[in-house]
Amino acid sequence: MNLTLATTIERQMKFIHTADIHLDSPLRGLSFYLDAPADRLRTATRDAFHNLVSHAIDEQVDFMVIAGDVYDGDWKDFNTGLFFVRQMGRLRQAGIPVYLLYGNHDAESEMTRGLELPDNVYVFSSRKAETFRIDDKKVALHGRSFKVAATTENLLPSYPEPVAGWLNLGVLHTALEGNSEHARYAPCSVAELQAKGYQYWALGHVHEHWIQRGNTTIAYPGNLQGRHIRELGARGALMVTAEDGEITEVDRFDVDVLRWHALEIDISAVADLRGAVRLTGQAMEHLLEATPADLPLAVRVIFKGRSAAHSQLVVDEGQLRQEVIAQAVALDPDRIWVEKVRLTSEALAAAPSTTEDEVQDALAELESLALSAQEDPDFVRSLQADWQALLEKLPHDVLQAAPDLSSLRQDPLVQISDRIMQATPLLMARVGQDASSSS
Repeated sequence: MNLTLATTIERQMKFIHTADIHLDSPLRGLSFYLDAPADRLRTATRDAFHNLVSHAIDEQVDFMVIAGDVYDGDWKDFNTGLFFVRQMGRLRQAGIPVYLLYGNHDAESEMTRGLELPDNVYVFSSRKAETFRIDDKKVALHGRSFKVAATTENLLPSYPEPVAGWLNLGVLHTALEGNSEHARYAPCSVAELQAKGYQYWALGHVHEHWIQRGNTTIAYPGNLQGRHIRELGARGALMVTAEDGEITEVDRFDVDVLRWHALEIDISAVADLRGAVRLTGQAMEHLLEATPADLPLAVRVIFKGRSAAHSQLVVDEGQLRQEVIAQAVALDPDRIWVEKVRLTSEALAAAPSTTEDEVQDALAELESLALSAQEDPDFVRSLQADWQALLEKLPHDVLQAAPDLSSLRQDPLVQISDRIMQATPLLMARVGQDASSSS
């Protein structure tokens, strides 16, 4: 072998950074979907972790880092722990060491305290930060596990100084600054991480992928498997490549076995429920075409936009959900399930309201006609029909608050002009209230 090539191979190494595995955490949101395959959903987090281990073996990585939350809180089923031990055993047989830090969920778990792990797994102490060295690769890994779930102090000051001339990796389970969606466990800032002088920070706790490159690379891999609609899109881990003591590449790869997706349907140009359902079917078909064929989807359908169909969708919301599910079943019942149907659409803007002056003029004209036409019974009957039609358009609370308006419907025809005169001030008061509230 060429000596230069051999030296390059020796200097280059790669490792996997993962976190937030949450083994056997339930997938939430599909419990009401009768056709959803319960077994597949129940094992999704295990299947994703199995894929991760297989990828590590196939790529012959030098080691793996797990930055917290292997388990899902106070989980008492030891089959979960045995599954994890079995996967660590697969890595042991492949000669791959694992550097494991326990996070807030692990601190609550009986498995953390009760299961003996294979000898290729190195667990960071919870008493103080410690360093594991890989001498032949000149790598130093620094980390500290959570002793209790509610670890709210900054653990960073206790981390040791970097080993000079080596690749230094910090492992930390933290919310980091400004991340309000996650509990503020072991909080610290980006500036504090950079000041430590490590080349790479392998973080956990935040379930979304995030990376910042520079002299210090700081990264969250995100969790391995989305568990509900707030964990959308592809999920996986990071493959990190280093050479001559520096990080050269950080590549994301997917291992999830079910993907959550928010499917937005703009119904602005749709006139009725049927049109909205047809659009949904087309959008689902395009989504399936853009997704790997072996990957099922849990979808929340969200209708948006101003539409003439909005009122019908609101009235027939139960029917709408069944129609949306029917579209999914027709396309591929094994690959797409409806988690929820939401309406954020709005009705079309109403026509401009009549001004107060126009209303006053109309009522004055109506009163004048009534007074001048008392001797014409046919006209009065016609007038009463028009007047009652006007009353029908008033809100129910207005009629309840004004008995004179309600009783007008039953009054003798001969009294209609008097009633109109009495009703006019009430109507104008209401017009004034509406004008004030809308201004």
